[in-house]
Formats: sequence, structure tokens, C-alpha cells
Amino acid sequence: MTTSSRVCGLYVLTTVLVCGPVTTAVAVWWLMASNATTTTRATAMSKINARNSGSCSGSGWADIAAPPLDGYSQHRRLPRSPLGPFATDPVGRSARPAVGAEWRDGSARLPGRERGMVERRDLLIEAGLALASELSLPAVLQRIVELAVQVTEARYGAVGVLGPGNRIVEFVTTGVTAEHRELIGHIPVGRGILGALIEDARPLRLHDIKDDPRSVGFPPNHPPMQPFLGAPVTARGRMFGNIYLTREPGAVDFTEEDEGSLLVLASQAGVAVENARLYDESHQRERRLEAVGEIATAILAGTESETVLKLVAGRARELVGAELATVAVPSDELGSLVLVVADGEHAEDLVGLTFARDESVSGEVIASGRPVVLKDASNDQRTYHPMVKAGGMGPSMFVPLIVRGQAYGTLAVANRVGGQEFDAEDLALVQKFADQAAVAMEYSRAQREVRRLAVMEDRERIARELHDGVIQSLFAVGMGMQATAIMTRDPELQERLESAVEEVDRVIRDLRNYIFGLRPGILADRQLDQALRELAEDFREKTGVVAVVDIDATVAAELASRAGDIVQFVREALSNVGRHAEAATCRISLHVRDGGAVVEIDDDGTGFDLESARGKGDGLGNLQGRADALGGDLLIASAPGQGTTTRLSIPLSTRS
Repeated sequence: MTTSSRVCGLYVLTTVLVCGPVTTAVAVWWLMASNATTTTRATAMSKINARNSGSCSGSGWADIAAPPLDGYSQHRRLPRSPLGPFATDPVGRSARPAVGAEWRDGSARLPGRERGMVERRDLLIEAGLALASELSLPAVLQRIVELAVQVTEARYGAVGVLGPGNRIVEFVTTGVTAEHRELIGHIPVGRGILGALIEDARPLRLHDIKDDPRSVGFPPNHPPMQPFLGAPVTARGRMFGNIYLTREPGAVDFTEEDEGSLLVLASQAGVAVENARLYDESHQRERRLEAVGEIATAILAGTESETVLKLVAGRARELVGAELATVAVPSDELGSLVLVVADGEHAEDLVGLTFARDESVSGEVIASGRPVVLKDASNDQRTYHPMVKAGGMGPSMFVPLIVRGQAYGTLAVANRVGGQEFDAEDLALVQKFADQAAVAMEYSRAQREVRRLAVMEDRERIARELHDGVIQSLFAVGMGMQATAIMTRDPELQERLESAVEEVDRVIRDLRNYIFGLRPGILADRQLDQALRELAEDFREKTGVVAVVDIDATVAAELASRAGDIVQFVREALSNVGRHAEAATCRISLHVRDGGAVVEIDDDGTGFDLESARGKGDGLGNLQGRADALGGDLLIASAPGQGTTTRLSIPLSTRS
């Protein structure tokens, strides 16, 4: 090794320690180029050392790295770009015009090959600055491929980004027209020459692509290409993707200098990709915190659970880059699920749709309490979901909504067939949103329970006042009239007094019935069944409508603490039947369906049109209010001439 070579090595080491990897990479490439003379290398490194003694400041490197922007016409220059730093001089080179002009004149006197190396070095330096100024990953990828084409004088360029399984998931190109891209169709998956670089992450230079045994040819409508040059891009110590460069048939081959330049650019690209990813991760974390805070605020503000679920679905879809998000919960129909919320494409067509729980992924998730991730939902035999059928959905995630330790529903996100697959990070994020959705549902249930307890306390107070005050007063009046009737000898007056006493007794009985409804605590477990039967018998006596009772005693015992509310609901429903139905018979039933209690009142009356009946009286509104107080769901089915069914579904899991 010559003395000058050892000196060069020392300068390179100094540059590594002081100036950083990008500057060092350019210096090493320039020094080690195959045809540069030892004298030129030593001279250049002496200038680097002289200009940067003590520090590696921007102005020091600029004095030897590149002349001022003005008057640099004989060198190739990168075009000005709104995405890059070329509109101004980022390292202050214009502040030293005399030295720059001196260096420019010196480089102009170099032999042609060495002058070309200086030009390429300057291009690589500015390429590194351009990439360092970008923080958006899509913009970084586009700049990488554009700079690679310019530095190597390629005709076509592409950056293939690798995803799960080392498949190409993104393909950013330059030199290929939009028309050609549309005609070619889908992006390559990573076979042939492209796959060779993926399998063996080393630079690859070919005279003719089609002559290589690994080549699988070009797809239809692909522009012809011959010389090839490729190099890997690494970020965070792992393979991020590859840069692919080609030229048209008949063009000169790529040289070793081109390969060296591409390697330097690839190392710069790796740093730029890492910076862009870190920025993107920071931005994503900020967006996630904002979304979590927004949802938490909505929950604590007492926002309706449906509104909170819409917010959860929307934020989950946005933050994982999905095209659709849905929330499914059990429906009133046995063995079915219903989509209560949808956000994204086809959302308006999906809300309210029901689908079978069995043999569906949502049903499996609810049964197991574990999430399921599908690469392609459209090809999965377990999948039966409206969003799959309506939107042609492919990659999907189904996450359980855990309420009180049990899976109650699912939060699902999906992309179209062939769309971006979801990774473990996406799954973890959606699970967090699912947890928030479950909190919203539980908080809503707790609010309903608090309201119900407040109503019960108020009813208890009213019942106590009625029993201790009004009823006792009426009872005293009745006793007085009975005593007067016994004392009188006038038969007509005696009859009128006895009739009045009976009326007072009826009023007392009615008041006690109201107290019976207002004070659920007065019922023991076995009494709900009896109370409903007595209510049916009383209804028959007053209206002449035959009332059949079908009660599951076990369910009645389960609902003992809410018996008063249930009796009041049935009384209200029977009142509607007696006033409007013109029925001959009706049926009162209490049974279990799909894990909950169901109270039904059916009649064979004339029926009515639901839409036209809304808002015309208090009957339907009273039923809805009592259903809400019970924390249940009300369903009324009726049509003219077909009778009416009033159904109240009460989740047993929410009983007090």
C-alpha cells in the first residue's frame, strides 16, 4: 500500500468520525473509483481535510464539495423541485464565491473521466440533501427513484417496497407513462429478476434482462427494456425494498461507476426511509392519542352509545388505513347478528343488515373471545358478512367487543380484494378501539341502570305516600259509609251507600295495583308468574277478551327484582289491546331467547299501520319508555287485518 493510500484511509476514518455516514459514503465512492489516480485521490482528500479541520461545517464541505449555485453551468445539476432543497442553497455555498469559482475552474481542467466523477459526486451529495429534506414516506420513495434515474442516466426506474412474506406491496416508478401503467395492470409480486434481488440482497447488473435464466419475461404492454441495475435498500437493519433501473434496448450497459453511485444512493435512501418512518410513526402516535382522547371525552360526556360506536369505527378505519369498518351485535332474531354501525364505503347500505351468527367469522370471534385476521375474506369459507358480500372485501380483521368479561359483538375493518393486508400493529390498534367501544356500551348500560334506579326510587316514594296517605284516608271514608249504611233504615239510601263503598273499594284496589307496579320490591320470586295470571284474568273480566298465559317460571324468578316494571309494561300493552285491537283472544308469554328474557303480548285483532300510528297517542310512547326503563329493546309488529305483536327483549346479563 502506498503512502498516499494510507493517508487516504486515515482521511476516510476521520470523515467517518466527524462528518457522518452520507458524506463518508460519497468520499469513499469517489476515492475508490476504479480509474481515479492516486494523486487525484490524495489531493482531493487533502482538500477535504484542509477545509474541514476542526469541524465538518456546512460551509467547509461546500467549498470543496460543490461551487456556488450560480455559474455552475458546466456541471450536471439536479432540477429544482418544490419537494427538495434546491430552491435555496442549504449549506451556504453562495457565501464563498471566490473559493467556489476557484474550485470550479480547477474541476473544469480535470480530465474528462475525472470531471465526470466530480459531477456525479456533486449529484450524490445533492441527492442526499434532497432525501434528507423529505419527511413524507410516499414523497421519499418518489424522490429516491427519480434521483436514481438521474444519477445513473437510466431510462426507467422503480422502487419496490416489501411487505409480509417479502412480497412487493408497493411499486413506485418513473419513466413509465400513466397509460402504460394502466395497461400493465397490477404491480409485480416479486418473481424473476425482481425476485432475485429479494432473495439475494446484493447489487445486480445485467447486460440484457431477457438473457438471464432467472428472467420470467415482461407482462403484456410492458415497455421494452434491456440493461438492468438493481440494489437493495435497508432500513433499521432489515430489508425495506429494492431500487430497479433499466435502459431501453440498444442503450449502453450500466457501469461499475453506476453501480457504485446506486449503492451510495441506496444507503442515503435507507436513512431517508428510516427518518420518514420515524416521522410517520410519531405522527401516527399523535393521531392515535387524539382519537383515544376524543372517544374518551364522548363517553364521559354521556354521548349515546350508537354515536360513540360510530366514532370508534370511523377512527379505527382511518388509523389503520382500511376502507370499511363495522360493528356487529346480537339481534332480536334468534342466532343472528346485526350491523349497528358502519363507516366507509357502502356504509349506508350495511347499517341494519342481519346475518347468521353460526358459521360466520363474527360468530366465531364472539364464541372464542379472540380476534381473527384474514388475508382474503372473500375466499374464506367461514365468512358470511354483509360487508364482504356488498363490498368485495379481502384483507379483514374481526376483533371481539368484551363486555363484563364476555364477547358481546365484533368490530371489523376490511380492505378490498387485493388491498393492503393488516399487520400485528394494526391488530393491536383495532383491539384498543374495540376496548373503547366495549367501555362505551357498558357505560351506556350503566347510565340506563342509574336512570332506572332513580325512577324506582321515585316510584317507591310515591307508592309509600299513596299507601300511607291516600289509601288509608279512602279506607276510613269507606268504613264510615259502611257504618252509616248499617244504621239507616231507608233501603234506597242503604243501597246507594253500599254502592259508594264498592266504588271506594274499587279505587283502593286500583291504587294498590298502581302501588304494585310502582314498588317491585314487594314481589317475591314466585309472584311474577302469579301477578301476570291475575292481570290476564282481570283483563278478561273487564274486556271480554280471552287472555292465555304462557310463563316460564325460571325466567320469572330471574326477573323478580324487576317484576313491577314488567307488570306495568304488560298492563300498558293489554290496555292498548282492549282499547284498539277489537280482538277475541290474546296471549301473554315470558320465555328465554338467545340468552335474554322475552315478554310477548300477541292478539288476533284488526292490527294497524305503524307509521300512521306514530305520534297519534301516548300508547306506543309509554311502551317505549317502559322498555327503556327496563334496559330492553321494544319491537312492535302489526299490519291491518293481521293482529299485533308487542315484544320486549331484556338482557338477563344487565339485571339488577
